[in-house]
Amino acid sequence: MSPDARTASPRENRLGPIAKLIFGMGDHSVNLSLSSLSIFFFFFLTEVAGLRPGLAGAAMLVARCFDAVSDPLIGRFSDTRTWATGRRRPFFLIGMIPFAVCFALLWRTPFEPTEQAAMFAYYTLVYMALSLATTTLSVPYLALIPEMARDYHERTSLNAFRAGCAVSGTLFAVGMRALADSWGGDADAYAAAGLIFAIWLMVPWLPAYRVSFEQADADAPPPASLIEGAIQVATHRNFLRLSALFVSARIAVDLVAAALAYFTAFWLLRPGDLVPAMLILLLSSMLSLPIWLQIAKRVDKHKMFIAGAGFWAFLLCAMFFVTPEFPQFALFAAIGLAGFGYCAADLTPWSMIGEVIDEDELGSGQRREGIYNGFFTVLRKIGGASGVAAMGLTFELAGYVPDQPQSDEALLAIRVAATLAPACFLAIAIAFAVGYPLTRAEHERIRGELDARG
Repeated sequence: MSPDARTASPRENRLGPIAKLIFGMGDHSVNLSLSSLSIFFFFFLTEVAGLRPGLAGAAMLVARCFDAVSDPLIGRFSDTRTWATGRRRPFFLIGMIPFAVCFALLWRTPFEPTEQAAMFAYYTLVYMALSLATTTLSVPYLALIPEMARDYHERTSLNAFRAGCAVSGTLFAVGMRALADSWGGDADAYAAAGLIFAIWLMVPWLPAYRVSFEQADADAPPPASLIEGAIQVATHRNFLRLSALFVSARIAVDLVAAALAYFTAFWLLRPGDLVPAMLILLLSSMLSLPIWLQIAKRVDKHKMFIAGAGFWAFLLCAMFFVTPEFPQFALFAAIGLAGFGYCAADLTPWSMIGEVIDEDELGSGQRREGIYNGFFTVLRKIGGASGVAAMGLTFELAGYVPDQPQSDEALLAIRVAATLAPACFLAIAIAFAVGYPLTRAEHERIRGELDARG
């Protein structure tokens, strides 16, 4: 396939391994930003910028609620708009520079801790701008995946490459924290690290633009309002079920990511454990990808999700009983095992959205990847931000005080947020996954009917 190809006939082209890797680096960029926000930004706001935990969580939640409009709008716009180079791909060029600029601004501290209202307004507005730029890139990007990969296994393969690149983005986010800490961990260090990583965020998008393509048979549906688009997805039963599964799992992921810094610093009294713990979790997740890919060839995706999420939830419950005297090597071993379950819980829902879109096409006659991925993405953001906002409020009610020894109540809140709370959300996700109807056999039937239409 020529890298300049704009469209391809159905099943005419498949990305090779190198092209899949290049395309997957788009999610490396997005996930670097999202992981920096979910893992370190709350900690940065409370410990470096000096914003109260309740306001820090509220700033993140308000910005994510803004996505409730912007994500579906961008998704619907990419469904209905056609440029010379396609419906989705031009968004890569539009969003890459604003994405980097807003990311750099988010790690600056232009206000003193006494200026809580001004600080809250600044971080909320910049976060909203970053969210819009992220949406401009990520929703069309994700909408391309079910279009470029039409069959069950190829879609899992492309999503595995994307997931591996996404995990590498999280690894880079951990590197950003390590870089800032190595420069002193103060406001200037975070601003400098944020600028360097902002420049890196732009790098993958031109190559991803070059290797991607759009199907020639993906006709744009008639324009519809946001309300009509919302009705379309709200009446799709399997999409609602998958969304409930996905949101519950994302809350678990974001809670662990946000609470781990507090768990290591204030409960274990070993703040230096955070970076190696995150690296072990993510490297374990990447190493388990080939294993899960082999499992996916034999097991339906929802069963794979149940196995991975259940294993991870069990380990989270066990970690509630970890004490400061717990050996470091044993903690890291448990986190390494958790990465195996984390990988399945994070990878599988993204590979399942394509089957929902195919089912919708069978009923509607249209490819509406944009509107579905728009709502899927906003649910991811609002779900995770809601969990973190609830965590911030709980910390404040429990008496958490930044950069001070914590009370027993605050320590209990930190332990629950890092272990039992995400385990409960994983259990909810598993309940929605049990008996999920879009199995491999059902998808083969759907694809057969779609291909028969020509």
